[in-house]
Amino acid sequence: MKTLSEHACFGGTQRFLAHDSRECRTEMRFSVYEPPQARDGRVPVLYYLAGLTCTEETFMIKAGAQRLAAELGLMLVAPDTSPRSPRLPGDDASWDFGLGAGFYVDATETPWSAHYRMYSYVTRELPELIAANFAADPARQGIFGHSMGGHGALVCALRMPGQYRSVSAFAPITAPMQCPWGQKAFTGYLGRDESTWLAYDATVLVSQRPFDGTILIDQGTADKFLAEQLKSDLFADACRASRQAFELRMHAGYDHGYYFIQTFVADHLRWHAGALAKKG
Repeated sequence: MKTLSEHACFGGTQRFLAHDSRECRTEMRFSVYEPPQARDGRVPVLYYLAGLTCTEETFMIKAGAQRLAAELGLMLVAPDTSPRSPRLPGDDASWDFGLGAGFYVDATETPWSAHYRMYSYVTRELPELIAANFAADPARQGIFGHSMGGHGALVCALRMPGQYRSVSAFAPITAPMQCPWGQKAFTGYLGRDESTWLAYDATVLVSQRPFDGTILIDQGTADKFLAEQLKSDLFADACRASRQAFELRMHAGYDHGYYFIQTFVADHLRWHAGALAKKG
């Protein structure tokens, strides 16, 4: 593991790092914000999964989360959104597939299957790396994300019962099997057999295995992707049918970008801090 840059921030430390990943079989980058409380012992850790075209830097630079994370004693971790090397044929042909668009799945189709293993990277390898090298408490993990990353956060929490105490999302892609972004990504990474897609669709998963806790989702009504790509209504219907506790907050006038995230990120940090406060 190597440190790419390091910055003092609200009494803690913001780091950008890289390491050789066993899952992705290439170098992967990630960022960690260590709150000042990490100097005295292990602290809760909150994983953030970013959206299409984003990197490990996007949330840490744009969201303005470190001030409150320092107050709450939360460690923040954000991985990159895809492998960046070796370059694969067509990996930059479109903005919604390939580079910056790993969709948090373990690809099974050639050539993506050799490196695009973001689900296993996020749920297994990265937490192991964080626990071994930082003062993170592996018994107190939460996960959240935005758009494609909101999809990833929901899927990780629903598929890994017991690993995450809390989950939330900003404008998530909630039914990827039923939207163009998801259909394109799943076809490319997983193949045309749609039965293999089921394990990565939050609306399907919540119908089968509800999360042990309440799911928080914030969504802007002025989000241009809401109807075609995000489909929060389908996820809400599935939650009601399975009796999943959830809170879907619709916000008039807010779009899909980071001004929206900046506005509500404090609510999410407090939400997770409450769920992660108790040790053991």
